[in-house]
Amino acid sequence: MADNVDAIFERLKRLAAEAGLLDVEESTSYGNPALKVGGKSFVAVKNAETIVISISLDDKDHLLEMAPDIYFQTDHYVGWPHLPVRAAVIGDEELRLRLIGAWLFRAPKKLATRYQPRS
Repeated sequence: MADNVDAIFERLKRLAAEAGLLDVEESTSYGNPALKVGGKSFVAVKNAETIVISISLDDKDHLLEMAPDIYFQTDHYVGWPHLPVRAAVIGDEELRLRLIGAWLFRAPKKLATRYQPRS
């Protein structure tokens, strides 16, 4: 089980690097492996099946509607700017986009304005 968590975390680090996200720190959030920017977690590996991303509530509702096979919600996350993601279902391209969005959502404004997406 821990191997899966490690593999998912490696995937997140790789995709964040490929996306060119700035000042990403490896850390933990509630004891789980997480990536942070400006001291704030923007993505964490909850368990061997689930990644949790930071996201605005409006975007969260949109993704839950758009792709319920990938994104889901438990009572714990209702009303909070975090969204559980099925790690085995989400593709790298979609996950990279979500990481960029989560990073922009949590990054200090001055840092966020310096971000240049890699094409």
